Amino acid sequence: MKSYRTYLSFEFEEKETIKNITNHVKMVLEESGVREGIIVVSSLHTTSSIFVNDDEEGLIKDTLEFLEQMVPEQKEPYYLHNKSEKDAPAHLKRNIIGRSEMISVTEGNMDLGNWEQVFYAEFNGKRKKKICIKIIGE
Repeated sequence: MKSYRTYLSFEFEEKETIKNITNHVKMVLEESGVREGIIVVSSLHTTSSIFVNDDEEGLIKDTLEFLEQMVPEQKEPYYLHNKSEKDAPAHLKRNIIGRSEMISVTEGNMDLGNWEQVFYAEFNGKRKKKICIKIIGE
C-alpha cells in the first residue's frame, strides 16, 4: 500500500469563482504511480470547497447564483460572524458545498462519469489558498 500527498496553491482575482481542477488532480495521480486506490481532494480553507459536477458554463454560473440566493452577501439582521470578520457568507457557502471529495482510482484513472469534473470553489478570494490531494493505493 502506498500513500502520496501533495499540496496545490491557488490565488484568483475574483472574490467568488469556480475553477475546474481536474487536470491538476490527474497530474498528481500520474505522479503518485497509484493504479488502484482512492484520491481525496480537500480544501484547506474554511471559505472554499471541492466538488464534482458537470463542466458547463451555465451550470457554474447557476451554482454561484443559487448559493447567492441561499446565502446573500448582505443579511438583515446582519450575520453575527460579520461583527468580527466580514466573510460569514463565504463560510456558509462552504458548509453547503462541502470540504472535500473522494474519487476512486481504477487502472490509473479517476473513476468519474462521462461529464464529471473536479472543481475548486472559492468564496473569499484575492489571496493564496491551498488544497491537499492525498492518494492511497497500489
